[in-house]
Amino acid sequence: MIPLRFILTLLAAVLLWPVSAAAVEGREIILGAPTSLKTVEGSESLNAVQMAVAEINGAGGVTINGESHQFRLAPFDLREVGPASPPGLAVAKLRAFIKEKKPDALVIGPFRSEVLLASMDLLADKKLPTLCCIAMSPAVDAKILTNPKYKYIFRVGLNTKYLVAYLIETMKLLRRKFGFERVFVLNQDVAWARSTAYLMLKLYLGRSGWQVLGQENCPEETTDFRRALARAKDGRAQVILAVFDMPSSRNLVMQWHEMKPPAALCGFISPASGPEAWSSFRGGLEGVINVIFELGNLPSPKYPPSEVFFEAYRRRYGLPIQAGHGPAPAYESVYILAKAFERAGTLDPDGVAAALEATDRRGVMGRLMFHRGHQAIFGENPQKEVLACVAQWQAPGKRVIVFPRTVADGQIILPPFIKSGNPSQ
Repeated sequence: MIPLRFILTLLAAVLLWPVSAAAVEGREIILGAPTSLKTVEGSESLNAVQMAVAEINGAGGVTINGESHQFRLAPFDLREVGPASPPGLAVAKLRAFIKEKKPDALVIGPFRSEVLLASMDLLADKKLPTLCCIAMSPAVDAKILTNPKYKYIFRVGLNTKYLVAYLIETMKLLRRKFGFERVFVLNQDVAWARSTAYLMLKLYLGRSGWQVLGQENCPEETTDFRRALARAKDGRAQVILAVFDMPSSRNLVMQWHEMKPPAALCGFISPASGPEAWSSFRGGLEGVINVIFELGNLPSPKYPPSEVFFEAYRRRYGLPIQAGHGPAPAYESVYILAKAFERAGTLDPDGVAAALEATDRRGVMGRLMFHRGHQAIFGENPQKEVLACVAQWQAPGKRVIVFPRTVADGQIILPPFIKSGNPSQ
């Protein structure tokens, strides 16, 4: 007979033996989703994550070493947007959230680049796989490239460098088709918008013959843009390049429409992104050219997966996607993580990070892969890379994709109060 003391000792050893997270049958995978949920980008990105989690869990969950695991979503509002929200406060909130919820991975992530940059050391110290979908500063990529401790951080959404590439192509279109050569730059005074304006001025506008009439950084509390619009009009600007995600930038569009300076309004203006904006602006959007940061937030019949996602979101939530940035990469992030867990065969963060680096997924944005700085690679062909798209609002209220050509369904049309600078037009 085996002595009782031996049995108890053996049982205690088994109970106390460390078991890896991946080996626990039926263990939930805690998926943290911290961001600014009061913004349309943050709230709709969370909706997209919820949709992906429901789909994956409904299909049996994530299979790791033969065992099925369900996602459990843990959303959190960082409340980081606005002049009274210093980055340090949002990082402290994120730290407390991670300590309380103990997530296995994060999706969406901070809204503001200032907050993401300030939280990178925290994410690295916690070895927490993080797939960012909104914050855009290229300084994130640079830090990842220069320090391996940041290897757990990836960005699925558009970054500023790629936005600049799309804006450059838009400016080329305007110059080639209409002969425009005078531009006024107007941007929000936050990191991603400042860097966009800076890169546009340094990499393209200052080198390609455009006459830059001026550039202004607008504080987040700005509501009246008429002085800046008057400056553009007095300088005979033909293009107003605008870069804004703050809700009050809808005033910029309305005041542009009221004042009717003979200048095309193009760039990124968050309130002008979604399909409901036409009625909200009472037709004042006609002619506005806006970058939609990720395909899927705007569907294209030339890339059917984007239409499937867009329609599935509308059916689930009763309204179409209004944000131009966030929901599509947030949805993709959940699937990317699920496959990375399965390929790694573990929830160990080092294994997951290596599996994420090997991502090659054909999803709703196109073919998704990461470059060495852990940034999703954007381009012009959804069969080769993921896409943003440039769309123009045209009567009677349709967003017409004008770039890239692989998904374009029309050309830029100037509104009646803007004249072409090209005599052939």
